[in-house]
Amino acid sequence: MRQESASGENGTRRETEPPEGNTRRGLLTGIGLVGAAGLVAACGNSGSATTSQASQPAAGSPAAPGGGAALAKTSDIPVGGGKIFDAEKVVVTQPVAGEFKAFTAVCQHMGCTVASVSGGTINCPCHGSKYKITDASVVAGPAPRPLPAKQITVKGGDITLG
Repeated sequence: MRQESASGENGTRRETEPPEGNTRRGLLTGIGLVGAAGLVAACGNSGSATTSQASQPAAGSPAAPGGGAALAKTSDIPVGGGKIFDAEKVVVTQPVAGEFKAFTAVCQHMGCTVASVSGGTINCPCHGSKYKITDASVVAGPAPRPLPAKQITVKGGDITLG
């Protein structure tokens, strides 16, 4: 995109080129793309899985006796903390010794995957949402609602999904 300027030497017009990518159109296009990507991410990841999705073993995971995906050993989940299973989009917590809970690992704000479990909360890195490890209720927003619970089975030291 060329712009003309009347301030050239001897009153002649000279053409100038804005720095590459620094045009109004380029800026607006970039903003539009970022907004569209966020909208697609938010819409394409509702955080809920159907029963058939939740009961399918993950690639490389052995099937559990109940048909669900074998996630972990109970000893893999720290007391007062939890562990995130990225492939299954599930977070498993152990609020107190011997009590295991499971929730979707998809933040209810913009569909990001939660990244850590510490200090009694499940934490999303995208916008700072935090959820209690006991019931996944919102401790800090902008998440508008708790993480939905997931069905797990704890049997003989094994935690399975479904």
